[in-house]
Amino acid sequence: MQRIRNTLLSLLSHEAAGLLISAAVVGLFWALSWAVQEHLRTHFMALGWALGLLLAVASILQIWTQAKVRRVLPPPGRMVDIGGYRVHVIAEGQVRDGRPPVVWFAGGHTSGHAIHHLHRAFRVETRSILIDRPGTGWSDTGPFPRTTAREADEMVLALERAGEKGPFVWAGHSFGGLLVANIARRRPDLVHTVVLLDPTPLETIVFGPRLGALTDMRRTAWLGGFMQIFGLNLAIRAEAKARQIPAYAKVMDAARTVLGPEVEAVRALEFNAAAYFTQASIYSELSPEGVAAVAWDTVVYDRDLGDLPVWLVGPRDDHDSDIALLPEAQQGGDANAKRMYRFFAASRERYLATSTCTRRIVAPQGSGHNFVYEIPDWTIGVLRELICADEKVNLEHTT
Repeated sequence: MQRIRNTLLSLLSHEAAGLLISAAVVGLFWALSWAVQEHLRTHFMALGWALGLLLAVASILQIWTQAKVRRVLPPPGRMVDIGGYRVHVIAEGQVRDGRPPVVWFAGGHTSGHAIHHLHRAFRVETRSILIDRPGTGWSDTGPFPRTTAREADEMVLALERAGEKGPFVWAGHSFGGLLVANIARRRPDLVHTVVLLDPTPLETIVFGPRLGALTDMRRTAWLGGFMQIFGLNLAIRAEAKARQIPAYAKVMDAARTVLGPEVEAVRALEFNAAAYFTQASIYSELSPEGVAAVAWDTVVYDRDLGDLPVWLVGPRDDHDSDIALLPEAQQGGDANAKRMYRFFAASRERYLATSTCTRRIVAPQGSGHNFVYEIPDWTIGVLRELICADEKVNLEHTT
């Protein structure tokens, strides 16, 4: 079943998938027409041809639009072959004064440009590197299934083939934090420091409440992929719905402001089916069953990182307003909400047990999961203390 699913995802991720679907629709109507009354058969087949033609035209327009976007937005970095498919790597700035190079990963399954504001801040300080995960930005889709474990290996291979030299500061936000923790476990020789910017804790998915938001992410990825094949963009609709919640609108506006119009334009690259279907594949990890299937390859547990330096940066959950927005926290009364706060706080802090050399830095009160966009200057200050060791910043932290 898993093999069939991955084959289907691979086929649907091709730009010509819409043409195959349109042909399949015509064929289906032709086959079914023999089951209808003879005097209706011609009309039924005509309906199939009309629907197939409509889908084919929509598919061709989507292919043409994406080709135009790629012409207007050529890759600014290097396209690195990692075994029959290419990964886009942007590496800018020079290592100097003993400062380590830094590799950035944003949250979700997104391109490097989703965290470009931090890259811009540090490319004048040291070597700064962004990588588009397969299926995002300018990178090719790559093979399925998409998994955190596979992408950890792919990111290291892309850096090596691009000629980049470590050890690196690996900095990842949210789902990107889970990725860099996986990279560190596999290749400790390439690690200067691991910076986990409110990373995704898999314990919350296994032992926590079933979060509707995660279910929606997986469902939206599948549905969005099918719609995008024919040029219908579900992301715009989803953002409009999210903007109805003031707190989410505030975060979205903050991200758009700090990333800037140049990065906003790059989003058009990901208005394609492959971006959605790679999300659908990797987000299957974000369920109790999904975590169980990949646990040994993906979970980074107590002492897995030995004595590597690990910085855990983010809010405490008793300060994190994002938890209060979850429908699950608004059900079952105050006792249930308090339990969720404690649980999420404890699961986040477990990352401190992954190494014997950890540092906890607490984001200012009132910040949430997306503090990297909400308070970018504070975030840059934290990272500057690490990357530019000659500059000290007054930070609240526990060790």
